Amino acid sequence: MSNRIGSRSRQTSETDIEVSVTVDGTGQYDIETGVGFFDHMLEQLARHSGMDFKIRANGDLHIDDHHTVEDVGIALGMALNDALGDRAGITRYGSADLPMDEAMSRAAIDVSGRPFLVWNLDFNAAKIGNFDTELVREFFQAFAMNGRLTLHVEGVYGENNHHIAESAFKAVARALRVAIAMDSRESGKIPSTKGTL
Repeated sequence: MSNRIGSRSRQTSETDIEVSVTVDGTGQYDIETGVGFFDHMLEQLARHSGMDFKIRANGDLHIDDHHTVEDVGIALGMALNDALGDRAGITRYGSADLPMDEAMSRAAIDVSGRPFLVWNLDFNAAKIGNFDTELVREFFQAFAMNGRLTLHVEGVYGENNHHIAESAFKAVARALRVAIAMDSRESGKIPSTKGTL
């Protein structure tokens, strides 16, 4: 198996971000974005996908968390895309139903090279602590577009907004874990009749 590692930097007038991803990791993480709840969610994404993440972000948090969350999604998606290369030999598809206490989220992924997000998940409050719940979608939009993933996320049910968000991140992580795994039957082949992704 080739070493599937990607890293990206993103510097704008709003953020300064460094990201590295090891696809065939052990779920280790070293994450500092300045947004506590977001760090917690990124830790879940790393741990449950089996990938290793190192993320450093300095953003204009005196304004709000939006630019930091979105730009981390962009950089993380780009780093993952780099690490996956031509996607030869991967399983390509993955899905997961993920319960967390009273909440259930569902995610389905096609590591297709064609970015698309279908989002059918609602929160019943505008914030989780100081974190804007609308930023969960913003992160996954940026991550899917720049990771070149077709990603569907559904909130099946739930009451506690922390649980809803965390179950969504974990569902995406578990679906991604399956989709990016190497399929021994594919033996380096592109998983498409087109011959390319």
